[in-house]
Amino acid sequence: MESVTATDIALPGLEKAVMTEPATGHWIERGPQKRLMVFAGRSHPDLAAQIAERLGVELGDVEVDTFANGETYTRYLESIRGADIFIVQTGCQPVDRNLMELMFMIQAAKLASATRITAVMPLFPYARQDRKARPREPISARLVADMVQLAGADRVLTMDLHAGQIQGFFTIPVDHMTALPLFARHFRDLGLTGPEIVSVAPDEGRAKMAVRFAEMIEADFAIMHKTRPERDLAEVTEITGKVRDKIAIVGDDVIMTGGTLIANVNALRAQGVKGVWVFATHGVFCGGALERFQHAPIDGIVVTDTVPVNPLEVPPNMTILPVAQLLAETIMNVFADDSVSAIFGGENQLF
Repeated sequence: MESVTATDIALPGLEKAVMTEPATGHWIERGPQKRLMVFAGRSHPDLAAQIAERLGVELGDVEVDTFANGETYTRYLESIRGADIFIVQTGCQPVDRNLMELMFMIQAAKLASATRITAVMPLFPYARQDRKARPREPISARLVADMVQLAGADRVLTMDLHAGQIQGFFTIPVDHMTALPLFARHFRDLGLTGPEIVSVAPDEGRAKMAVRFAEMIEADFAIMHKTRPERDLAEVTEITGKVRDKIAIVGDDVIMTGGTLIANVNALRAQGVKGVWVFATHGVFCGGALERFQHAPIDGIVVTDTVPVNPLEVPPNMTILPVAQLLAETIMNVFADDSVSAIFGGENQLF
């Protein structure tokens, strides 16, 4: 006699159901459709509009306001459920307001069921505070990274970080872009290339970047050694490399007060260079820096528009290179799940 186990006994109401295919017209097939949406905070609306234009979309509708007591309010004015959204917010002044505004926009998007949220931060705020240089200091860049992730961002898109280790502060993907090819193309167009040109690193931390830039313009390489008695003040102690009778190009990630770069320029002039050019990805120019550069012995200054610069204060020897096309291409590759490093030929990790 065949044995019967307890699992074979059908209890009342739990008889085995017969599975059938659903009838035609009783179901909806949903394909892998994706929606890309771009939203802008108040830090740099012009850059966000240029990015959206190159992507062929309009900026999404979002309300951002400041209450009378200084608190920030944000609300999306259209549905973003299921969308792949990109929030453009750079780390310019007022830094703290813009940073908190980004946090609220990220969390609002998370609560509104956006599929993926990418924080587009061309200038990463607090990037220079990436370590403890003195006792009892915070590592502010790490805290900002934690805040972005806690708010609900799925990935970060940024440009020319102050230090490569900031990428390690995140547990989400970080797409790191560089404006170095834009600068190399600009200087080559000016004819500043070849052995008569020297790429100068302003400090040891930018040495690898300066070497790569020298390769791009087929120039020589030099490095400056300096001390920093105060946060925004630098004193050059030595220059390693041949700079006499050459045109020096000094590159950095950011210009704040300009004190460091002007000290570099004066040191290079004292070493007998024929000319000095300066470039930096982020031209913050705070504390009267633009006026200071008006009288500095510099042949030309080149920055990008990752940070808004007042056109009425721009000195005649300054050039501003647009980055909207580069950002738009990167956003599209992220949206399409294509390679970001391919845009830079695999040379976007230059630290």
